[in-house]
Amino acid sequence: MINKKKPIIGVSRRDFVKTSAAVVGTLVAAPFPSNASPSAYFSSEDVIRVGLIGCGGRGTGAAVQALSTKENIKLVAMADAFSDRLESSLENITSEDADHAEKVAGRVDVPEEHRFVGFDAYKKIFPLVDVVLIATPPGFRPIHFEAAVEAGKHIFMEKPVATDAAGIRKVFETAEIAKRKNLNVVVGLQRHYEAQYLKWVEHLQNGMIGDISLSRVYWNSAGVWVRERKPGQTEMEYQMRNWYYFNWLCGDHIVEQHIHNLDVGNWVKQGHPVRAQGQGGRLVRTGKDHGQIFDHHFVEYEYADGSRMLSQCRHMPDCQNRVTEAFHGSNGTAPKPGLILSSSGHVLFEHDGQNDLNPYQVEHDELFGAIAAGDYKFADAERGATATFTAILGRMATYSGQIQEWDTAIQTEGSIMPETYAFDADPPVMPDAEGNYPIPVPGKTMYA
Repeated sequence: MINKKKPIIGVSRRDFVKTSAAVVGTLVAAPFPSNASPSAYFSSEDVIRVGLIGCGGRGTGAAVQALSTKENIKLVAMADAFSDRLESSLENITSEDADHAEKVAGRVDVPEEHRFVGFDAYKKIFPLVDVVLIATPPGFRPIHFEAAVEAGKHIFMEKPVATDAAGIRKVFETAEIAKRKNLNVVVGLQRHYEAQYLKWVEHLQNGMIGDISLSRVYWNSAGVWVRERKPGQTEMEYQMRNWYYFNWLCGDHIVEQHIHNLDVGNWVKQGHPVRAQGQGGRLVRTGKDHGQIFDHHFVEYEYADGSRMLSQCRHMPDCQNRVTEAFHGSNGTAPKPGLILSSSGHVLFEHDGQNDLNPYQVEHDELFGAIAAGDYKFADAERGATATFTAILGRMATYSGQIQEWDTAIQTEGSIMPETYAFDADPPVMPDAEGNYPIPVPGKTMYA
């Protein structure tokens, strides 16, 4: 039974930042110092130089969206662990047959000497650019985010922002430094830039359905790609190629995908859960190429006011697909994004969506608009870290079979990341003689 002795108060993101100072060192919600370096101003003739770190599908998409903004932008450098991924990305971005060809024409200039490959490739981009797009596998994002902030760059970073508690602490710490430097940071939780969510959540926060006692969030789908092992690959290269199925790289699909829905739950509640318990396992994805992650999770989260968020995520083909959020309050319900009903079923709010813009594009439009104007407007890293750790907390609950307390879990010692980053080094998890990877076992797995 969940312990409900804690005081029934809301826990906002700001409160979390304040109360977690002992955990994350410099994590204090303080005003920017008067001597903070302002963001650079760009005239209409100035080119905002962009670098892409992580050249997979999402990185390629982010680059196209950045280049599709109205600002004077040019992609000038790219970095990836693999040369074939980088070249494929560049080819896709510059393809004259692509739907985006007209939008990006004349905005890409990445000569051979600005194409960097390897684990340390990201370091070579910073002297060449004003803005970086970070779309590497999630495990690397705390490292790349820290380096980008240290170099004084504005940032678009994909979600999730880490895969373990140590990474989350690093992101929170780095977020404070980014604030002091007035660096714009947008995290790819695009629902915060989507019209139907913005209006819907505002109404819910303002009490349109009263006190919300139950939230339901879902990411149930068929799953994602699998990349088979190829002859000659080292274990590190194989895991890097098939990154979705290894926790140190991906965090499991509850972290990599379901973060979107969990983030909406936190957004509506204006805080994060204080504890979680749940269950999960592997029923369909049981092959060697499926690494170590589960194919289903169910988590019950509890907020400080005693309300619950029920979370489902599943990767199984030929099942009902559902990706959405719903909320139940004392005076009504919000059964899906953009719709709010009274207790009697009367429509209180319905978003028509007639002129809605693509939120994936909007987040880049707003980021680069702010950068071009010299405005400091975006500090999404804390929100991204809070959403990410909400998902990690759920994973820890399903893997362990135990109740996980936020304040304890975020202080988890150690890291699931490698000690050495090299293709001839051993990754954190290794297969056994038959090629099988260690799978979390509830009741036995305590740290994940």
